[in-house]
Amino acid sequence: MSRAPFQIRCVEAGDAAGLSELWHADSRLGQHEAARHDIPSTIRKVLAGSNDRIVVAVVDDLIVGAAYLRLGPLMPLTSDQAVFVHLLKVDEAFRRRGVARGIMEAIVSWAEEHGTSHVVTVAGGTSRESSRFLARLGLSPVAVVRAAPTAALRAKLPVEVPALVRSGAGQRNNLGQVLAARRATRRSQSV
Repeated sequence: MSRAPFQIRCVEAGDAAGLSELWHADSRLGQHEAARHDIPSTIRKVLAGSNDRIVVAVVDDLIVGAAYLRLGPLMPLTSDQAVFVHLLKVDEAFRRRGVARGIMEAIVSWAEEHGTSHVVTVAGGTSRESSRFLARLGLSPVAVVRAAPTAALRAKLPVEVPALVRSGAGQRNNLGQVLAARRATRRSQSV
């Protein structure tokens, strides 16, 4: 399979439509959820700051791959910095042609420019192809990241806020008690 002649560059203000198409294609998010992501404002924030970057792969002015990078502490309580890679995606028609590897080379260069000790990737839990690609590059799993909507998590937890949390909450203490009382009332009425 031949390599696509692509160019790797930083995001530009006019790239919003291409990024939206790439990142929302075959998205597991519903249309309503995908529409909430404001890519133009994200691009403006990235272009104005120095701790975030979006790298894109372009073929004939078409964005065929991208990754969102964020510079930050490797872990809480350490001074080691890392580059966190989110939303690494390559258009299906351009996979297995070196695009993802080119993006990863740009990521490593940016990490080296900032003197960071690690590159950390965040890949979808069901993305076998991405996981295999990252493993071939030497990235190994170091944690399991789980997520849930706040409301769903609240439904599984006790109604009463533990005393340890309440005692130091100050003014928020009253709000927590009010919300807990409302939840208890709703639950008793629904039974």
